[in-house]
Amino acid sequence: MVPPDSLLKVWRLFDGFPMETLTKAWFYNQPSGRRQRTVREMIEHRNQFGTSGNCFDLAIWLLHELKDAGIEAHAIGSDFGTPEAHVGVLAYVDGYRYLCDLGDQWILPILIDSSSSDFITEPVSGFFPAANVQVCSASTDFEITYQRPNGKISRQQYSLSKITDDELFEAGHFSQNLLSPPLCEMRIHSEDEVQHWEFYNWASFLSTNAGLFHDSPLTLNEEWSERIYSRTGISPAVVNEALDLYAFIFKK
Repeated sequence: MVPPDSLLKVWRLFDGFPMETLTKAWFYNQPSGRRQRTVREMIEHRNQFGTSGNCFDLAIWLLHELKDAGIEAHAIGSDFGTPEAHVGVLAYVDGYRYLCDLGDQWILPILIDSSSSDFITEPVSGFFPAANVQVCSASTDFEITYQRPNGKISRQQYSLSKITDDELFEAGHFSQNLLSPPLCEMRIHSEDEVQHWEFYNWASFLSTNAGLFHDSPLTLNEEWSERIYSRTGISPAVVNEALDLYAFIFKK
């Protein structure tokens, strides 16, 4: 189920990248910001401010890096044009397909082709923070089952239909103009596991193999900016500007 080294090398470029909608709000406030960013802009912003992006930013950026590495790949997704829109990447290596989903902060890409001798039908660990995952593939889609330490089970469907670069960029542009409550997710690499830290709508918590741990509440956006910076490395000034906009929109 583990990806080959060629794919893993590209994936590792994004190990320290959160999935976040803070950059979206910050960029939304810029003079020409109500649009999907280019890869060049994303790189410049990360170098200058430590920012990352939402699932569309990350998919576009990952596709760019995969293309540079000579790996065939395309976007897959669902619910485009809605607040529930999500996008991932399907990469092809040695004739087999691997799901690459930075938007959901997977630890590793995962093999989805049951015809491979490396495919495992049972739940596996080490691919998703604080959960075992099981892959069930069909001809037109595949399903991921997540099994949490507390026994909770959830499922997610992915269509195998190819999304073109133009369709992806158009959906990203739509998403850039659709602001929902702020979200920031980060993979936290500890000595014996990869944990998942999440900030959503002015609350934050850590998911681990031992369970869920809530952070102490904060009052000021300046305080939240420092906490988010400590977890992700995103400039507190950028985070604070984004949170101020979100607070204005959602009356916080």
